[in-house]
Amino acid sequence: MSAQTYLAYDYPVLGVFWSMLVFFLWIMWFVLLFRVIVDVFRDDGMNGWAKAAWTLFVIVVPFLGVLVYLIARGKGMGEREVAQARAQQEAFDSYVRQTAQGTAAPSSADELAKLSAMRSRGEITDDEFRRAKELVLSGAGSARPSDTFHAPSGR
Repeated sequence: MSAQTYLAYDYPVLGVFWSMLVFFLWIMWFVLLFRVIVDVFRDDGMNGWAKAAWTLFVIVVPFLGVLVYLIARGKGMGEREVAQARAQQEAFDSYVRQTAQGTAAPSSADELAKLSAMRSRGEITDDEFRRAKELVLSGAGSARPSDTFHAPSGR
């Protein structure tokens, strides 16, 4: 058998560097290819035929297709990326604001409206409403008639 065996010390340092560079560029090529394809489908300004043509061009002739796409539509690609990032940030900020407002204590006006509704339904008396209203307006916390007052048992 005349098969030659290569050991680790037979692979030069420059060869390792070159292999790592080629591997890195290969991964970067796929990242760029997928970003172009995602951008083609993200663009709302293109119709279906244009999207199909760009996708076919990028798949059939990948290097040329990606380079032509970047030259022809690269600026718009960046603008669409920024617009999507802003939209995601605004959606997140809106969600945080909405969630934070949902956990806030009810305002005095809300408490008074609830008390008024309870009085009009007959759940509390006028005297209980007056005392609860004083509590709410004094800022002593939320005035829940069920916590502060005992409703008559006949109702």
